[in-house]
Amino acid sequence: MSDLVSSGALNLASVVVSVLLLVVGLVLWFFVNRASSRTSEQIELLEALLDQQKRQNALLRRLCEANEPEKPAVEEKAVEAKNEDEDDFIRLVAER
Repeated sequence: MSDLVSSGALNLASVVVSVLLLVVGLVLWFFVNRASSRTSEQIELLEALLDQQKRQNALLRRLCEANEPEKPAVEEKAVEAKNEDEDDFIRLVAER
């Protein structure tokens, strides 16, 4: 008779431990999933911000070019050659 009682208690303890492990696993999964979704949202927001900054830079560049005073053609050629060299260098620099 004592064998049946001890095996029943052991079986019950096994079930309790299994349920506790399941609950702990579900709680861990919840927090990991939540952190992952927040990270994805932050990445999307940062990409949108980068896109807006690129558009603002392009707009500023156009405004600056529109407000520049007229220069002689000879100086423009020298400036264009210099800008091409700078553009090549800028392409090599990684974006933030």
